[in-house]
Amino acid sequence: MTPHRNIGFVAAAATLLASAPLSAIFERWTWLIQAAIVVAVVAGAAALSRLGRAPLWGQLLAMLAGLTLGLTWVFPGGTEALAFVPTPATFGHFGDLLQASLQDMRTYGVKVPDVDSLLFLAVLGIGAVAVVVDVLAVGLRRPALAGLPMLAIYSVPVAVYLDSVPATPFVVGACGYLWLLVTDNVDRVRRFGRRFTGEGRDVDVWEASPLAAAGRRLAVVGVAVAVALPLAVPGMTGGLMNNVGAGPGDGTGRPGQGGGPGRIDLFAALSGQLNQSEEVELVKVSTNEPSPFYLRLGVVDELRPSGFQARVPSGGPVTRALPDPGDRAPRGVEQRRYRATVEVTKSLNMPLMPVYAEPVDTDDLSGNWLYDPNQQIVFSNRENARGKRYSFEYVRSTFSPSALRAAPTPPAESAVMRQQTSRPSVAAVEDLVRKLVSGRQNDYDKVRAIYEYFSVENGFSYSLSTRNGSSGEDITDFLATKVGYCQQYAAAMAWLVRAAGVPARVAVGFTNGGRADGGTYVLTNRNLHAWTEVYFGGIGWVPFDATPAAAVTGSVRSSWAPDTDAPEEISPSAGTTAAPGATDPSAGPQQPEREERDIDQGLALGDGGRAQQNPVWPWWLAGALALLALLAVPALRRSTLRRRRVRTAAPTATAVTVPGQRGGPREIVVGADADAVRADAHAAWDELLDTLVDFHVRVDRTETPRATAERLSREALAEDAGAATGVRLLGRAEERARYARDPLGGAELHPALRSVRGALAARADRRTRLLAALLPPSVLARWRTAAAERSARMVTTTGRARQRMLRWSPRRLLAGRPAR
Repeated sequence: MTPHRNIGFVAAAATLLASAPLSAIFERWTWLIQAAIVVAVVAGAAALSRLGRAPLWGQLLAMLAGLTLGLTWVFPGGTEALAFVPTPATFGHFGDLLQASLQDMRTYGVKVPDVDSLLFLAVLGIGAVAVVVDVLAVGLRRPALAGLPMLAIYSVPVAVYLDSVPATPFVVGACGYLWLLVTDNVDRVRRFGRRFTGEGRDVDVWEASPLAAAGRRLAVVGVAVAVALPLAVPGMTGGLMNNVGAGPGDGTGRPGQGGGPGRIDLFAALSGQLNQSEEVELVKVSTNEPSPFYLRLGVVDELRPSGFQARVPSGGPVTRALPDPGDRAPRGVEQRRYRATVEVTKSLNMPLMPVYAEPVDTDDLSGNWLYDPNQQIVFSNRENARGKRYSFEYVRSTFSPSALRAAPTPPAESAVMRQQTSRPSVAAVEDLVRKLVSGRQNDYDKVRAIYEYFSVENGFSYSLSTRNGSSGEDITDFLATKVGYCQQYAAAMAWLVRAAGVPARVAVGFTNGGRADGGTYVLTNRNLHAWTEVYFGGIGWVPFDATPAAAVTGSVRSSWAPDTDAPEEISPSAGTTAAPGATDPSAGPQQPEREERDIDQGLALGDGGRAQQNPVWPWWLAGALALLALLAVPALRRSTLRRRRVRTAAPTATAVTVPGQRGGPREIVVGADADAVRADAHAAWDELLDTLVDFHVRVDRTETPRATAERLSREALAEDAGAATGVRLLGRAEERARYARDPLGGAELHPALRSVRGALAARADRRTRLLAALLPPSVLARWRTAAAERSARMVTTTGRARQRMLRWSPRRLLAGRPAR
């Protein structure tokens, strides 16, 4: 009996409704859009497989294939043959996302931003639940059991929330489950006839009978009680009512204390990977600029009480015209154009593209990559930088101190002043800034005073063995101990500059590295770095790196931000690169320790392994062999069953010579074993019925064997006289085996079977013959029947056990005890 096609789509919709509690975890609704696409593909694949009358396991394979295609389209790795056709690299990309999700789950708290790894994990889980729900509700017709995987989705926010999950998403999920149950019941009524009342009145399928109405009322009351009881009973919930109207989380797992982290938590990734001992290549960059500045990756510019966080980027495709800063170059700012080619290895797994500041033109990047002119970053909501190779033209600006001193302060009502000077009030920081900028008349002198404060002369030193973080408490601890790494230096300077009334932010990217070959820099995880950028009116963002130059491989200093720890003032050139192997007196006796332990290793943003990957073809070969073995199981089962049935028939009678009473031999006739002959006839008839099922010939179990044989000889075997005679012989043998004292046996049954099978194969089309050989319908039907019977027995056994438990009463034990 084929299930109604609408149940599959209702099961998919119910799965999406059951995923409503995940809205309590994510900041935005991106996960729901992506999950809806994947679930729709899974439901479409299931519908197509049922349209082709595929067995249950074929429907399961179709849905898994649809799940893979949907995930490939929603989370592309950039190596797909088409937009939705996966390749081996696609599954490697999925593995990278799953591996990254383990770290991101420890990094982020509710509510979670749109991080690709966590979105992939959520959509994968919803898609897998959609497959299980479809199998239970449509394939096995057990919609009640489909509530278990739906409940698994609800357990996710329950596990990650510190307090409790809002009630509304649970009600939405419960409505989806009830919708699935009602649809299944209505479909069952429509398939088995019409409904009538006790008076004989015809009842519509949607009109509730007294029993059904009572059941619906109980369901509604049960859901209402399940939702309302935790609200009314003290101690059953940590605060469902307290969360009504609460704002988004702050990234720490506590709702209602401000918004969560904006996008990728670059600081969290930085602090979590600084002590990696293995050096991993991340980027190769070739540029015609003699002394390039840092390669930028992202910006962290939103300052909250919990520290610096990334703001949501926005912009247009890089394939369009990008802003050209050369059109508005102010006096005292020198700008030159250069060209760079970047090759990202497979170890850098982020939706951010490394570029130098102020790119004006890009090549080899699709329209999925966007450019934010305010943050000066290239990002994507659909692709990943992993394995990309591209070129771009950029403008390198160098600033003279006189031009920066002459820069006006931006208006207080401007967006850059409102956004990039906002900060929490920390009394210790405000007092320190007032002392540092006292007597300074312009923004540049204020920034230089703060910049020069972070010097070795003032007691600051570089070390990775410090607590990470950029909150007010972390910054005051860093200013007190004066020991930290690039994150603390960059965040502390940006905070102090903002306290001085000058816009500032933190940039994250790569230093130049220590290996340059013909203008090609090989950048590893040890070259990842954070620095400060300060905004000057009429000029734009200007970089300042307060981290000690001797502690950072490939650090760059300039005329407007010189190395304050150097014994001599550097020449006012465009930029000077501190070579890692050069002798630097500023390093002092700490240089050997820095090389061994305190090298700024930066962000290990990839998979942490080498760029060279193991070949994947053995896994593909093993998977193909396993799939072929799985597909061969029905055919092997059919072949084994046929060989078991077709065996040498027992003879009707046998003459045996035995010794006589007077010593002479004599012959006696021994009759054949009737049970063996009867078993052979039954086996031949069973083989005939399975053959009919394999070749899609109608089988009527209510007919007698002779009637079935006569019908086959007239309809299916009318053109083959030998096959018609053979099927009549098989019918008579089965009839004699059932009803006669002496069954009809012999070796003629097996040639008759072969002739009938050959005639049926000759009249069938190629597809039917192929399915009969590879996926015999008789075997699949027998397996489905066995699975249904086992399920029914399990339900019956469970019901009996439940009835016994309900009937059991402890009072019987007391009644049976003897009186004292």
